[in-house]
Amino acid sequence: MGLLVLLGVFAMCVAIGAPVAFALGISAIAAFWFEGLPLMIGFQRIVSGINVFALMAIPFFIFAGELMFHGGIAMRLVRFAQAAVGAVRGGLGIVNVFSSMLFGGISGSAIADISALGSILVPVMKEKGYDADYAVNVTVTSSIAGIIIPPSHNMIIFAIAAGGGISISKLFLAGVVPGILMCLCLAAAAYIVAVKRGYAAEKFPGWTALVIAFFGAIPGLLTAVIIVGGVLSGVFTVTESGAFGAIYAFLVTLLVYRSITWAKFRTAVAQSVRTTAMVMILIACAGAFAYMLTFYRVPNLTVAFLTGLTDNPILILLMINVALLVLGMIMDMAALILICTPIFLPVANTLGVDPYQFGMILLVNLGLGLCTPPVGSCLFVGCAVGRLPMEQAVRTIWPFYIAILLALMLITFVPAISLTLPALVGG
Repeated sequence: MGLLVLLGVFAMCVAIGAPVAFALGISAIAAFWFEGLPLMIGFQRIVSGINVFALMAIPFFIFAGELMFHGGIAMRLVRFAQAAVGAVRGGLGIVNVFSSMLFGGISGSAIADISALGSILVPVMKEKGYDADYAVNVTVTSSIAGIIIPPSHNMIIFAIAAGGGISISKLFLAGVVPGILMCLCLAAAAYIVAVKRGYAAEKFPGWTALVIAFFGAIPGLLTAVIIVGGVLSGVFTVTESGAFGAIYAFLVTLLVYRSITWAKFRTAVAQSVRTTAMVMILIACAGAFAYMLTFYRVPNLTVAFLTGLTDNPILILLMINVALLVLGMIMDMAALILICTPIFLPVANTLGVDPYQFGMILLVNLGLGLCTPPVGSCLFVGCAVGRLPMEQAVRTIWPFYIAILLALMLITFVPAISLTLPALVGG
C-alpha cells in the first residue's frame, strides 16, 4: 500500500500538470506520512539530496554553456564544420551533426545545442533547398551528443544517483567513443536521406579556408580541453574544472571573439540561474523519492522480477532498454536518471554490466526520449526553431531514430565501446 501511495500520488501530480520536481517531493512526503515516519526525516532527505560537493560543478558547466551560446562560439564551430565536411552530398546535414558533436562536447547541453546551432543552421539549410523536416530532424537528433560527449552535467547526476564509487573523470572518458559512434551513425543516416531526396553538395572552400576556420574555432574548442583535460590530468577537480571552464569561456567571448555584450552576459547569467535552480530542486526532491523506493525494496523487487522472467542476459538488457525508452518518452531526463539508476543499476550489476557502461546505456536511452513525443523537450525546441509542426517532423524522423538505436545496441552489447578508453587512460 505504501508503494501504491508513493507512485499513485506521483502519477496524480504529473497528471494535473505539476512540475516533476514537486511531484517527486509531494509523493515522497505522502509516503513518509502514510508509513508514520517523522516528516522531518523526509525534509532532511530532500536537503541531503543536494548536500553533495560534486554537484557544485553543475552550475559552472551550465554557465559555461550559456556563455558559449550567447558569445558566438557556435558560429565559429559551424564555419569549421562546413569547411571540413560541407562538400559531401547533402553536406549541410553532416555539418549539422559534426557541429553538434563539437558544440555538445563543449556546452554539455542538448537544449543549448539546438538553440545555438539550430538558429544558425536550420535557416541556412532551408535557403539551400533542404526540406524543413530534414533540417529539424537532423538538428534534434544530433543535439543529444551533448548528453553523451563530455563534459555533461547529466553524467554528474548519474554519478550521484549511483550512490558513490563512480569516478566522474572515468565517466567522462566512457562517453567519448559512444558519443562519436552515435554521431557517425547519425551522419550516415543524414547522408542516406540526403541522397534519396537528391540534395546537392556544397563546393569545397579550399584548404586555406579550412585552416582559417580551424584556427578560428580553436579558442572555443579549448574550453572542452580545459574542462575534461584538467579533470583527467588531476590538475583540477570536477568542480574546479567547471569554474575554470566558465572563466575561460567568458574571457574568450570577451577578449578573443569580442562577441559578448552586457545584455548577452545578463541573459546568460539569468538563464544559468534558472536552469541550475530547476536541476537542484529536482535532485533534492528525487533524493527523498529514491529513499522511499529503497525503503520499499523496489530495486531488489525489480531484480527478482526481471531475473524471474528469464535468465538470458541479452533479453534482460533488451527489457531494460525498452523500459528506459518508454519512460524517456513521458518524463524529464534528469528526473529519470535519479529514479531509474537505483532501480536498474543493481539489475545490470547482476548481469556483469560495468556501471560506466550502464551509464552510457542509460544516457543514450533517455537522450532518445528527448527527441520523441509526447514529452520530448528537444523535439519541441527544434520544431519551434524550425517553425515546423511537430507532427510533420515525426513522420520523417524514423531514419535518425534507427541510427540512434543502432548505436544503442552496439553500446549495450559491446562493452569495449564504453570501457576501453577509461581502461587505457584512467587505469
